Amino acid sequence: MSKSDTNPISWCAGIFCWLLLAAVSIAGILVFVGYIVIRPKVPQISVASAQLDNLYFDQISMLTVQVSVVIKAENDNDKAHSSFYGMRFLLSFQGVKMARLVAEPFYLNANSSVEFNYVPEPSTIPLSPEDAEGVSRSLRERILTFDLKGRTKIRWGTGPIASVENWLRLRCKLHLPVDGTRIFPKCRSRSK
Repeated sequence: MSKSDTNPISWCAGIFCWLLLAAVSIAGILVFVGYIVIRPKVPQISVASAQLDNLYFDQISMLTVQVSVVIKAENDNDKAHSSFYGMRFLLSFQGVKMARLVAEPFYLNANSSVEFNYVPEPSTIPLSPEDAEGVSRSLRERILTFDLKGRTKIRWGTGPIASVENWLRLRCKLHLPVDGTRIFPKCRSRSK
């Protein structure tokens, strides 16, 4: 036997590696072509509108407010479906937590959206003298500012192509007029 002869196990390993390389290359090309054809977009969450419904300020130490917030979940993909789960938001005023806004898991078909109308119970917020002065100043300016922070996990994909999971985070300052005017802030989620 000459030295140039190779072991059959080496041949089998070489053929297996070549087939594996070919399969991975073809899969990569199919995913790339699928991406180009479908042009998927990450689903979004946004604040569709917000409004200060009720306000009572005793000028000394207590502020009672009721805020309504409409959060919109959107799937702008032509061919991709999406599911949202773990959707939780926290509404606060000057660092004081007022309400948790939560939604059960839900599914969105391609090119669809859904709105969640949150109207939490009125919240009474204890104020320090400095905070009370800040609220008085805000009332003179006719605007109260609330913070809305939260996130949801999404899974989206198209049929046989693997689905993608990621978190959408939302962080908004809601500058609400004290006269109850509904605002439509331009506040959208960011993908993380």
